[in-house]
Amino acid sequence: MDDEPLSQWAERRDARIGQLRAVPLVTGDGPRASHLNPDAPRAIQRWNGHLWEAHGFAANLAEARRILFPHAEATATPAASPNLGPGTGRHRKPPTP
Repeated sequence: MDDEPLSQWAERRDARIGQLRAVPLVTGDGPRASHLNPDAPRAIQRWNGHLWEAHGFAANLAEARRILFPHAEATATPAASPNLGPGTGRHRKPPTP
């Protein structure tokens, strides 16, 4: 059996301390995936090294993402289309006469 040393396991566990996650607040056994209920309120939870504890509240998915990823909006840039040069690649349209 290949068990990892306890020190390596403790380092992995401690690296996650402070990590946040958003959990949709839905009733029953309904879908809990974020994309299925974007308008549902979210509980923001923080990992303390042993369990997830309550950290905050978000009104919907967009607000939860702003809390979880505060630097993502500042660095987001529009995706540029690829610059295709001249050529006759397999999937390119043939030149019009």
